[in-house]
Amino acid sequence: VEDMGNTSSEDIKTVDPNKKYEVTKTDEEWKQQLNDEQYRVCRQQGTERAFTGAYHDCKKSGTYRCVACDEKLFSSDNKFDSGTGWPSYWKPVSDDKIDRRVDGSGWGQRIEVMCSKCGSHLGHVFDDGPQPTGLRYCINSVCLKLDEK
Repeated sequence: VEDMGNTSSEDIKTVDPNKKYEVTKTDEEWKQQLNDEQYRVCRQQGTERAFTGAYHDCKKSGTYRCVACDEKLFSSDNKFDSGTGWPSYWKPVSDDKIDRRVDGSGWGQRIEVMCSKCGSHLGHVFDDGPQPTGLRYCINSVCLKLDEK
């Protein structure tokens, strides 16, 4: 795990690129389980269009889980309106539920966030969020499913 230094208001550490995930499947198995958009975003590091996802303006209470493996990732208690068009959270339910790695694809250097159980791409974390963390986890709705309270 590599320390990302002053990337944010908390220590951002990146995942070992050789990590073996608890939930592993072949591409064919993922394609059978996920719909086309979920597969494109979760398994191919895609992005849904802003303001199109089911949860970008959702105000319902509950826990947001990984659509691929059902891991608890985010709580509605930590969700905020960032105005970006994607669901945003200032922290995950537990720091160990999220893996991070440097993503240098096309938009400059960003920190990609993935489910720590299955490795599915979720979105990115930025250091322009609200206190107390100063972080904004910008997550694709298609990667999530909400268990309402």
